[in-house]
Amino acid sequence: MNQVPTDDTALIASGVVLARDGVPFAALPNLVLAKGETVALTGASGSGKTTALLALAGVRAPHAGHIAIDGTELWSLGRGARDGFRGRRIGLVFQSFHLVDALSVAANVWLAAQCARYPVQEPGRLDMLLARLDLSKVKHRRADRISHGQAQRVAVARALLNKPAVVLADEPTSALDDENAAALLKLLETAARSNDAALVIATHDRRVLNGVDKVVTMVRAS
Repeated sequence: MNQVPTDDTALIASGVVLARDGVPFAALPNLVLAKGETVALTGASGSGKTTALLALAGVRAPHAGHIAIDGTELWSLGRGARDGFRGRRIGLVFQSFHLVDALSVAANVWLAAQCARYPVQEPGRLDMLLARLDLSKVKHRRADRISHGQAQRVAVARALLNKPAVVLADEPTSALDDENAAALLKLLETAARSNDAALVIATHDRRVLNGVDKVVTMVRAS
């Protein structure tokens, strides 16, 4: 990799090429993100945004290239180590929030640490996140008994629980009206910056572009 990480570097992606059925179809432009920095990953439908996000998350291997998160070369890790690293250092926010209806708000947030088999290192962090995201009053309420906006904030709290280096959000505003989209974007950006996490938003929503530090557009594989 030709980029040199520093103590403030959260993510480096270099020469990343994506493939379908072994055939390269898209490339992610070289990307360096500092802690607290935000980027929108754009492109037409089918351009590879979600596939790129899965590569950055350590879920789907790129055809070529390097991805380093918090100084760790992600795809040099074995599957088990990569899964554990994802649970500790990568936060994921999906378009549909994937909350478990029968569990409380607090239990849904704890799932991040439990799935990673990684104990939360900071006592009181759950309560701090819930307070910061205005969720303390619904801490013990079932997930199917909270509002849509509260569910958004639960998903963000879950992504931030383990103090990740990078937060990845996949089309988080596509189903939202202008007011709710703006509120969610502000929430994601503020929460990521206050936790020293870089934020990558895969989106085709032009409303996202004015609120981020960088805009990167997917390109066809050469």
